[in-house]
Amino acid sequence: MKLITRDTDYALRALCFIAKEPKKMIAARKLFSELGIPYPFLRKIMQVLKHHGIVSSCKGQGGGFSLLVPTSRLYLKDIIRIFQGEFSLNECLFKKKICPGVSSCMLRRHILSWEKQLKENIESVSIESLLSETGGSFEEKKNN
Repeated sequence: MKLITRDTDYALRALCFIAKEPKKMIAARKLFSELGIPYPFLRKIMQVLKHHGIVSSCKGQGGGFSLLVPTSRLYLKDIIRIFQGEFSLNECLFKKKICPGVSSCMLRRHILSWEKQLKENIESVSIESLLSETGGSFEEKKNN
């Protein structure tokens, strides 16, 4: 089980990088070179973010990406929902059907409690809070 998938991680890194320069268009090549996100993944991720109204894009010289949503209103839960769907620790599925033991599952009550706590934590994390916690910087990760 992965809590945060690669696409979500890459999207968060790109959004944080773009948010550091809110008045500028950030070129995809700059994101690629600074973040080390493989270019095909980066292009796909940025297209998805544009489709969901998170970023705008402009082609050509001086083009790139900029945020459409203020960092204070852009939350981790939004990015997870875009790239991973609704958050769930355990879908209680068995061979693509609801597990027959869901009503008698010994772990179900605990899993639901953990899921509720984790959702509350995820809902409180904004891009703005990520940037303020790190001082606006993050580790450069080349060639993931």
